[in-house]
Amino acid sequence: MKAVILAAGISSRLRPLTDITPKCLLKLGQKSILERTIDNLIDHAIEELIIVTGYLEEKIRSFIDITYPSLKVTFIYNEIYDATNNIYSLWLIKDYTQDTDILLMDSDIIFDRRIVELLLISGPGNYLAVRSDHVLGEEEMKVIAKEDNQVTKIGKGIDPQLAAGESIGIEKFEAGFLEVLFEKLYHRVVTEGRVNDFYEAAFQDAIDDGQKLYAMDVGDYRCIEIDTAEDIEKAEKMIAKYIDKQPPTPLY
Repeated sequence: MKAVILAAGISSRLRPLTDITPKCLLKLGQKSILERTIDNLIDHAIEELIIVTGYLEEKIRSFIDITYPSLKVTFIYNEIYDATNNIYSLWLIKDYTQDTDILLMDSDIIFDRRIVELLLISGPGNYLAVRSDHVLGEEEMKVIAKEDNQVTKIGKGIDPQLAAGESIGIEKFEAGFLEVLFEKLYHRVVTEGRVNDFYEAAFQDAIDDGQKLYAMDVGDYRCIEIDTAEDIEKAEKMIAKYIDKQPPTPLY
């Protein structure tokens, strides 16, 4: 299995913090967001990574070279990172994930490392991690699922009252699902030029074509997407709250 980390965005909502530092390299506590993610993956024996870069990509490359010199990392550069959304970054990995399962994640999430374990031990199938423990609004990427947790709808436009929870931006996909997903990505990105869609739109296309995708509820395992200075403050408190507890083994 390979891990794919999408880290191309400009993160304008975090300026001036991101004027000279890509969001994934912002520090929370003693480690950057990206360092926490990679340490999590290594702890789960995932040591082959694909990282899609864009904004300030040389800083991400330098950080990886210095911090993880023995880690097998393939860098893919999104040359039009300032004019595209994450669907385009996902499309760029198509030639690097042939016949393999992947763990896909955004690069701006602080999350309990046990979430990765939940996905890895889920068994055969395709899963996305979902939070169901908070009130949803318009901004969250919402999910509707059947009683067996099979996802029927995913998108921001879903009525919060109908949603089973929020997709947090971490997914496990098998090779067969990826084959269909890249067909859908080709149609959206290449044929229709819809490079500013969210990649979940292609997930929905695959679901509509009969592919099965299941929601994996993360329960009380905490996670937060970092988009604003307020999110950073919340994440720092979340991490500090755990560090003050015993045992000292980090969860983030």
